[in-house]
Amino acid sequence: MNFKSRKKIIFLVTQSEMGGAQRYIYETSKALTERYDILVAAGSGDGELFHKLGNTGVQPLYLSQMRRTPWPWQIILTVKEIFDLLKKEKPDVLFLCSTTAGLTGSIAGFFYRNLVPDLGTKFPSKLRIIYRIGGWAFRDPRPSWKNWLIFWAEKLTSGFKDLIIVNSEYDWRIAVEKRIVSPEKIIKIYNGLDINSLNFLSKEEARTGLLAPSQKLSRLRLHSSSLNSPWIGCVANFYKTKGLEYLIGAFARPGLLERPGLKLLVIGDGHLRPQLEAQIKKLGLENKVILAGRIPDAYKYLKAFDVFVLPSLKEGFPWIILEAIAAELPIIATNVGALPEIIENGKEGFLIEPKNSQILAEKIKWLLENPQKAKIIGIEAKLKLAKEFSLQKMVEATEKLISQ
Repeated sequence: MNFKSRKKIIFLVTQSEMGGAQRYIYETSKALTERYDILVAAGSGDGELFHKLGNTGVQPLYLSQMRRTPWPWQIILTVKEIFDLLKKEKPDVLFLCSTTAGLTGSIAGFFYRNLVPDLGTKFPSKLRIIYRIGGWAFRDPRPSWKNWLIFWAEKLTSGFKDLIIVNSEYDWRIAVEKRIVSPEKIIKIYNGLDINSLNFLSKEEARTGLLAPSQKLSRLRLHSSSLNSPWIGCVANFYKTKGLEYLIGAFARPGLLERPGLKLLVIGDGHLRPQLEAQIKKLGLENKVILAGRIPDAYKYLKAFDVFVLPSLKEGFPWIILEAIAAELPIIATNVGALPEIIENGKEGFLIEPKNSQILAEKIKWLLENPQKAKIIGIEAKLKLAKEFSLQKMVEATEKLISQ
């Protein structure tokens, strides 16, 4: 009989571009690689996840069939691809992150542990399937029939998963109230950050860096005369769920529109770029709003901003909020997902209802006009971050589940 000295974990995620699920995999696998054999498999994207894993000792693998919004035949091909991967690697734990990976991975895992004998025995595989969701996808702004399909896909495949991890009390309640899974099979683990590992640039260095020719922002109407102007920042993928059109709309409101030198810099990219560019042109905001594109290690530049805004329509537990808090920025965010669990409204930032450009404009204006109070808000949030949302807590809670 063969025995393995270390457990093998396969982390499976839908896309290889960095987002919340990918950040969780990166931080967790990097911390666990000395004690476990780890393989990270991901589908389409720019490959930033694989690039960041670099020399960590984690084995990367590209899944050619995995898609973010697959057609039925692509689901079948993806399930087969994952099933073949499981037969080859024989992991102890299949750790699924993100919705499509959760669907296809759990189906493949179900067939694998019922059809493939355990290593060296004639009995079914003891593969453990853990699913981490960073915000239920059936809450996304899309046609109701699509969300209905996603909901039932989650509900019907929940029986294939041994454990489901959520990162907010909000998503835990949804899972229980909608009977997606029984309460004993779902656990909450907050995202965590190691403040000491963050290498922020100073405000002057960050702004100068963003103005450097290598960032190509000069063609985006951001130039040296902007160094001393107020900057509002946002870091987000250009998806419908991020509510960026409402943030852009806020800059066409009285109080911000006429403010000289004021800039909104959105770091990120995505399929909604043409629509956002058209909105900026229609509102005449070409000299105020800059869509900067993706910038590697964008968090380093956070201190360039005077205020950080996240106008999401739906969230799980956004990492960028933790990074903005670590940078001691005053924050305006929407009252969705885990955000009210991170920020106490009025004390550690401002929480507003989504889809409200007017309130966004008013809160931005207030923070700019009250810099001392804004500074206190940033400090209060950082004190809470260090106490409640540490990377060590997140990794220890995850490893406890893996080692069971």
